[in-house]
Amino acid sequence: MNLRRVLVVVSAAVAFSAALGPNAAAQAPIVIKFSHVVAPETPKGQAALRFKLLAERATGGRVKVEVYPNSQLYKDKEELEALQLGAVQMLAPSLAKFGPLGVKEFEAFDLPYIFPSKAMLNSVTEGPIGRSLLKKLESKGITGLAFWDNGFKVMSANKPLRRPADFKDLRMRIQSSNVLDAQMRALGASPQVLAFSDVYQALQTGVVEGTENTPSNLYTQKMNEVQKYVTVSNHGYLGYAVIVNKKFWDGLPTDIRRALDGAMQEATVYEKTIAQRDNDAALAAIRKTGKTEVITLTPQEQAEWRAAMVPVQRAMQTRIGKDLILSINREAAREAAAQAPTAARR
Repeated sequence: MNLRRVLVVVSAAVAFSAALGPNAAAQAPIVIKFSHVVAPETPKGQAALRFKLLAERATGGRVKVEVYPNSQLYKDKEELEALQLGAVQMLAPSLAKFGPLGVKEFEAFDLPYIFPSKAMLNSVTEGPIGRSLLKKLESKGITGLAFWDNGFKVMSANKPLRRPADFKDLRMRIQSSNVLDAQMRALGASPQVLAFSDVYQALQTGVVEGTENTPSNLYTQKMNEVQKYVTVSNHGYLGYAVIVNKKFWDGLPTDIRRALDGAMQEATVYEKTIAQRDNDAALAAIRKTGKTEVITLTPQEQAEWRAAMVPVQRAMQTRIGKDLILSINREAAREAAAQAPTAARR
């Protein structure tokens, strides 16, 4: 039986349970299955558990949140379909997942070097641009609740990656994303799409030779144990959108939805607070093992990476939308101008 048929059966069972009547519904809490693909100790994993605590407290136990980490229920490629069919109610997929779903504007987050700082990134996700992007998910049966942070990405491999020429013909794991595919090809690498849960084994066996991710994901999945070098490139961003099945969300009692909204806002503040801290700690832990060399690029090397990858922005204008890319770049310029007087006073 394929995934879609399994999910239809599960969704029918849920609908049957809901049809038992108001008395049964009053006795049993509303269950939210929150599925994700990373470890519980990552920023996303910790925030999911924090949301569970806050949501159950805010609703007085009328809602029960079941968190399933580490792809226990579904892998990357399966979880969005599971959400749309109602087999799970909540996910926090990486933003790269929405391009293949048909909302290509989200691929702007994958563009290399488009976010020069965390402050500028937050001005995008928390402002009109972010709200308009989440709104686009509704036509897919999805309601977007929040953007969660992970951080800027590093590159890893079993050879030092200091210059673009070092990537030549390397098999590099990526998420399913046209932008990330173009990024790796711009560096001369051979991009390989793999589910997150399969990356460690693929690195261990040599199916792929390197990958990109945030330090916290790299460390909690023990990828550093099978990678001799990590380059702190900060070339791209990895973030998530916390999403729910729209039909489920719209069907919740108004007071429950309001309480869950409040819990999500609080969990989001918490998540963004710990994300950078955990990435810094993970990078320090990787250094401490002594098994993986951590490379910091010189300004000249960083400029070479930027020169190789920034043209991807122009190449992706037709796919993502020229106006959206320009809007993000304008936001970056505005944020830089706002920071300039502060820097001058130091």
